[in-house]
Amino acid sequence: MEHALSPATLSELRRPRPYPAVSVLTPTHRREPGNTQDRVRLRNAVTEAKKQLENDPSVTRERRVDVARQLDRALSEVDLTHTEDGLVIFAAPGEHQVWSLARSVPERVVLSDTFLTRNLVSAQAAERPFWVLSVSADRVTLWNGGGDRVVEAHTGGFPMVRSPMHFDAERMERVGNPPSTFRDEGTRHFLRDADTALARLLRQDPRPLYVTGQPAALSLLDEFGGVARGAVHVPHGGLAHGSADAVWQAVGPLHDAQTRHDAAAVTRELESARGHRTFAAGVDEVWRNACEGRVRLLAVEENYRVTVRDDGAHLTPAASGDLDAREDIVDEIVEQCLDKGADVRFLPDGALGDVDGIAGVLRY
Repeated sequence: MEHALSPATLSELRRPRPYPAVSVLTPTHRREPGNTQDRVRLRNAVTEAKKQLENDPSVTRERRVDVARQLDRALSEVDLTHTEDGLVIFAAPGEHQVWSLARSVPERVVLSDTFLTRNLVSAQAAERPFWVLSVSADRVTLWNGGGDRVVEAHTGGFPMVRSPMHFDAERMERVGNPPSTFRDEGTRHFLRDADTALARLLRQDPRPLYVTGQPAALSLLDEFGGVARGAVHVPHGGLAHGSADAVWQAVGPLHDAQTRHDAAAVTRELESARGHRTFAAGVDEVWRNACEGRVRLLAVEENYRVTVRDDGAHLTPAASGDLDAREDIVDEIVEQCLDKGADVRFLPDGALGDVDGIAGVLRY
């Protein structure tokens, strides 16, 4: 199952497909009693997708069989013992993907010529993704962080492994340097190459960055003056060969502290916007401004959900399951704002005070 949504991956998911491109969304649960019905709910959703394929006169028999087969393959790849809060299956002629999300999604099936990505985009923003680079003299490991975990990332040339190492302590003493693995010329070249590879990755997928390693390794990266120099340094060795849990134990408290600091800064900016008349609040007002590209900063409480109906002039409350209800309007707003260059921040429930779950700072 997929977890990490890079800009390149999102662009690929959004490209047009031969009709039908099927998106199957279903909420999942991490623990009992909710997760006892997840498998039944998922199978019912896939069955509904096949039913819609069968009843759509514009879908040829050949494509219907192909996409149904892709749905079955996707279903067989789902591991419900490791699900999070939402599951998305994409299936189109010749392809399928399964995504696990740390954010709930509405139960729905959509047939179109593109995949439905708004829920993936919103979940990615809510997780506040970041990178961790763990360096040692013989290995550099990249970790993909988000929510309350990190997982090793195999992208951008990482992990980088140097083998075998040739550390000549006698030579370093002859030229007047104290013996140190991180003063060795081979090690310097190795870590410089890692810094260069990291710079390429950050251009493609910019995120906050933490770098772990021995103090001597961190000092060497500072000396290079590359992208790692501006990262949050964590003087903790051994993590390039360590486990994801060990990396999270080292970085998690720093990331949580930064998250609290950022949330306080967002709250202050919203208060300032009230005084400058560049403040929007409530799902209807924020949605209209988002559509016009006026939102510069969007703040959403983490578990805020609302179901609405669009009457043409305003969004009005609706019941879940109504024929014209929009159950994921919050995710629509998040995607709309991100696509138009806004900064999107998710805050703890209640952080917006008297505002109903969602607010924004306007550009004008």
